[in-house]
Amino acid sequence: MLSPKRVKFRKQQRGRMRGVATRGNTIAFGQFALQAQECGWITSRQIEASRRAMTRYVKRGGKIWIRIFPDKPVTMRAAETRMGSGKGNPEFWVAVIKPGRILFEMGGDEITPEIAKEAMRLAQYKLPVKTKFIQLDEQEKSAGAKAPAASEAVTVES
Repeated sequence: MLSPKRVKFRKQQRGRMRGVATRGNTIAFGQFALQAQECGWITSRQIEASRRAMTRYVKRGGKIWIRIFPDKPVTMRAAETRMGSGKGNPEFWVAVIKPGRILFEMGGDEITPEIAKEAMRLAQYKLPVKTKFIQLDEQEKSAGAKAPAASEAVTVES
């Protein structure tokens, strides 16, 4: 399971999950991806379970990229402990997810859209947030609709 090798501070505050992802929201490595549609925490165990489900389905063909990393410690108190006596000890690690964040990517010559979609569907079941399957060509179309490319600039003759 994923966890940081070392951290500056052992314990963190819970924080907020407001807004949308401004970083890590585009496909960078593969042709297919799983994109978060809502915010939440994803534990290192859930990331590992999703990775195993995808890897098993594609029979270790192609390549899978994990685009999130659990770097936030979550603390817990012992059961039936009275109030006071400080914050609990770190128990597990989570990745903070915002809407639009790319969670997993998949690519390779032997990976077809049908195989990728089914593998991502199996991974979706392991995650606590709503997700969407996206392809590289869909993303380029939606980005192209927002801003025209420089090659399509209109020249004015005078």
